[in-house]
Amino acid sequence: MNAAATPALGSAGKGRFVLWLVIAAVIFWLDQWSKEWILAHYQLGEYTTITGFFNIVRAHNPGAAFSFLASAGGWQRWLFTGIGVVVTAVIVWQLYRHSHKALFCLALTCIMGGAIGNVVDRMRHGYVVDMLDFHWMGSHFPAFNLADSAICLGAFLLILDELLRMRRGEKG
Repeated sequence: MNAAATPALGSAGKGRFVLWLVIAAVIFWLDQWSKEWILAHYQLGEYTTITGFFNIVRAHNPGAAFSFLASAGGWQRWLFTGIGVVVTAVIVWQLYRHSHKALFCLALTCIMGGAIGNVVDRMRHGYVVDMLDFHWMGSHFPAFNLADSAICLGAFLLILDELLRMRRGEKG
């Protein structure tokens, strides 16, 4: 690998890199705190109605998004944990290389903070703790958590960053 492929970070770049890691840690901490609170105060399936379209609920998801592979027998726990670890490693590398690209790094930081939160759940419990339950006219959106919200926000920001980059005519 040549020097141009992995630029050396000056003190400003190192500071930005550390900032992205701190933001990811805050996202992770908020996610874990909210899950611990739910585990301490709710039984599985128990909920509190907040509005006509939103409940706080305790749900367990052994699968991935929208309970994908939730009933696969347990092997999916290790698959999704492995994917989360690999994604985190790639994101840390990208944050290091591109710490000056604010929107890109914020997107990756959100994804990483959420991914680590869900990986920790899978390692500790064998499932992800969910608590946000939106519904309308008897139909419920799958319950989710702050980690999932951060991952979705990060994905949106990543798409926005790419669209803005293309509009400016920049190359990858």
